[in-house]
Amino acid sequence: MENIQGKHFSITDPQGVNTVIYRINKTEKEFLKDSPKYTVERLLFSEELRGDLKKKTFFVDEPKSSEELLILSFGEDKVVVNMGILEDDRVKISKRPIPIKFDTLYSEKEMEYKEFKYTPNLKRPISIIDPETTEEVKPILYFDKDTNEVKGKCKLKPYKSYFAFEIRDKKDDI
Repeated sequence: MENIQGKHFSITDPQGVNTVIYRINKTEKEFLKDSPKYTVERLLFSEELRGDLKKKTFFVDEPKSSEELLILSFGEDKVVVNMGILEDDRVKISKRPIPIKFDTLYSEKEMEYKEFKYTPNLKRPISIIDPETTEEVKPILYFDKDTNEVKGKCKLKPYKSYFAFEIRDKKDDI
């Protein structure tokens, strides 16, 4: 069994709510020219039922001294977006969240959504989530010979809504 070296913290979801948490990674300076400034990484978690509540323990592998977190709580027909910071062994909810751009995607026919580049460590700047299951839509990876880059596209099913987000600097937001 593989050991995870890092930190963990727990949250409790009420009935009808499903929370997922992402670590926000800032791209190293040497890769900034050809990569997005931020990428996202979904945290692994274990789940324990306690009556009508779900206690989730999230794991942060190889944490830095301070980690920025994006907390998405999916409920019936809505998503609550919070920002947090993991410092030492505590999670603090941020009073000034970094900007987040998100869309709900819907189409009446099957479609491919947004071509996006991966960083050298295969992290990506965008995530698309099925709000019913809170599972990520796994992108189809391919190598673009013209640009010499690994890219991905997500296939979306017809008549279904999706939640998509990307982390950007406020000055980059249009």
